[in-house]
Amino acid sequence: MRKTNVMRMLEDAGIPYQALSYEVQDGRLDGMSVAEKTGLLPEEVFKTLVCRSGNAVYVFIVPVSSELDLKKAAAAAGVKKMEMLKQKDLKRKTSYVHGGCSPIGMKRLYPSFLDESARGKQAISVSAGKIGTQVRLAPHDLLRMLEGEYADLRPSRN
Repeated sequence: MRKTNVMRMLEDAGIPYQALSYEVQDGRLDGMSVAEKTGLLPEEVFKTLVCRSGNAVYVFIVPVSSELDLKKAAAAAGVKKMEMLKQKDLKRKTSYVHGGCSPIGMKRLYPSFLDESARGKQAISVSAGKIGTQVRLAPHDLLRMLEGEYADLRPSRN
């Protein structure tokens, strides 16, 4: 497995991680498939969702088994309205492609929020910046890299 820029950045910051790779030939790249292929529980594998409010860009990291509640995302960011960034704008804003978007190493350090379900977990997995590769690391180390914070981001269960 070739090192990604995300792995190099983690090493430069002295943050321990485990690199995981998974098969992509079958075209199953959704988060639940990634969890299955890496042998991790869906609540340990997190997806990176990039949103915008006006011209401002925000990053939200939630379990692959969950959706992002845009109202809660807006509240966490302190704005009135939040919407998903259009897929065609993803590479231009982040340098990553859909399916390989890591919260680490984007073009800019955008305000970042990690779902509170990660709090207390020993490790979570996020994209390593390349389709087919994940990095597993401690949530507090991820937040340190992103200068991010925990937030309640998932829809409430009734």
